[in-house]
This record gives sequence, structure tokens and C-alpha cells, in this order.
Amino acid sequence: MRAFRRSAIPTTKSPSTTTVAGRPGKSAARRTTAATGGGRSRWRSYIWVLPAFVFYITFVVFPALHTFWFSLFDWNGVSRATWVGLSNYAQILTDAELRGAIWHALILVVFFSWLPILVGLVMVGLLSRHQRRGMTFYRTLYFLPQVLPMVAVGITWRWMYGERGTFNQVLGWLGLDSITRAWLGDFDLALFAVGLIGSWALTGLCMMLFLTGVQKVDTNLYEAARLDGAGPIREFLSITLPELRGEIVVAMTVTTVAALASFDIVFVTTNGGPGGQTTVPGLLLYRLAFSDRRVGLAAAMGVTLAILILAAVYLIRRLVGDVDEQ
Repeated sequence: MRAFRRSAIPTTKSPSTTTVAGRPGKSAARRTTAATGGGRSRWRSYIWVLPAFVFYITFVVFPALHTFWFSLFDWNGVSRATWVGLSNYAQILTDAELRGAIWHALILVVFFSWLPILVGLVMVGLLSRHQRRGMTFYRTLYFLPQVLPMVAVGITWRWMYGERGTFNQVLGWLGLDSITRAWLGDFDLALFAVGLIGSWALTGLCMMLFLTGVQKVDTNLYEAARLDGAGPIREFLSITLPELRGEIVVAMTVTTVAALASFDIVFVTTNGGPGGQTTVPGLLLYRLAFSDRRVGLAAAMGVTLAILILAAVYLIRRLVGDVDEQ
């Protein structure tokens, strides 16, 4: 009878929740192990990131803060510095030469960024309607200017812009001798002449980005559009351009930064002349720091240029669109 009663009593304990001598059950143990393992994994990932973080703080953040600290002083780089606060920044906003350098950099954005992107999109629109077997050749051809050193590019174009250079020779053959001139010495056209050098140099970069991006487009989209009777312009606007949205953001960001931070091409071709008509912030920063010994003002110009670049990149991502939202 006792055996019958014992066997009739239901058992509600499960192996997963049984505790022995106050020890937690298997489910609780699993949760504790998972939590402990997750915490260890997280700390282990922080350890792997730590060297890069220290490198970034040491060589990026600290120099940037140190530059801002220098911009608050009047200092020649050798003698004792004098605290001036934000006077250097006020001078940038009021001095005509300093404001003119920033304005010249904004003009170069049109030639270094907008024009190469426009030419690159037009070329991609033409190439996207044909077979892609020759894409490697086109990428190599258009990217060639990026391989050349900018100093060599500037010296070559300075010779081409000379009074007996290629431009004036071609104009002479066309019977347009009346408009020949020393293009880099013209007060009104020198900045545009320098800008065209940047257009030639950066068009290859934009072309490479766009040609790479167009290869990921499904060819069935083009075939369907052609079956529906879409023309080249409609096909470009409806298929190619939306698919290249990410590449356009990247190209516009890189070329805009190149325009605002331009130095080598201007230094080699015109050195800011004639009469300061091609002076840009990068060249002016170099002169202030190493020629005029005005390190504080040069640091303020560098900080202003960095803020201008960050603002430009922010506007590009807001207006053109964030790549991650695609």
C-alpha cells in the first residue's frame, strides 16, 4: 500500500531546475555563463581596439587640440607666446586677404568636385548602354592622372599654360591669336586655369568610382528599360543615377576635401599669384607659419579650414544622402 501511494504521487521537479546543496539549476547556470562569457567577450574586444584608439588619440586628437591651443596665442615659434584669445579668428574674418583665400577655395570646389563628377556621370551614362568588356581599359585610362605626382602635373600644366605653351599654340593654329595670353598670369583667369588642372586630375578618380559602381547594376534593368522604350536619358535618370548614389557621395566628399585643402598644384603653378588671385588657405597657412613666423594665426587658419571641411562633408551627406540609408 505504501509503494502504491508513493508511485501515485506526481513528481513536478525537472532536471533543468533541480538544485543540489544550494547550487543553482542548469538554466540559471547557463544564463550566468552566458552573461559572464558575453562580458568577457566585450572586454576582450575593447582590448583589441585599444591600440588603435591610443594611436588615434595620440596622433589625431591631441595634435588637433594642440593646434587649437596655439591659435589662442600670438607666437613666432621661438620666443615667448602672448595670449590673444580669439583675436586670430577675428582677424581671419576681417582681413581681406584671409577671407579671399577661403573664397578662392570655395570657387575651386566647382572645378575640383562638381565638374569632374558631372563629366564622370556623362561618360558613365554613355558607357552603361554598351558592353562592359572594355571597362578595365577605361578605368586605367581615366585613372592615369591620379597615379602621377601632383607636382609633376603642376609643372607640366604650367608649361602648357605658358606664352609659348600648348594652349596658345593650338589657339594660333585655329586663328585665335588675339585671345592668347599667359593664362596663369592673368588676374581674371588665373584661378580658373588652376581649377581646370584639378578638373583634369580628379576626373579620373570620379570615373573609376562610377565605372566600378555601374558594374554592380543588374543588366536586366537596362534590358527591361529598353524593351519599354526608354531612351538614353530616361535610362540614365531612372537606373544609372539612383544606383550610383553611394559612389556620388564618396566622390563628392573626396574631391571637395581636395579642393578646400589644395596646396601642391597652386604652389607649383602660381604660388598664389598674380597679386594673390590664386591664394588658397593651405598655401596661406604655409606662408604664415614658415615665412611670416605667425604661428598662432597659421594655427587659427588651420582650425578654420578644418571646420570648413567638416561642415562641407556634413552638408554633402545631408543633401546628397547618407550611404547607409540606401
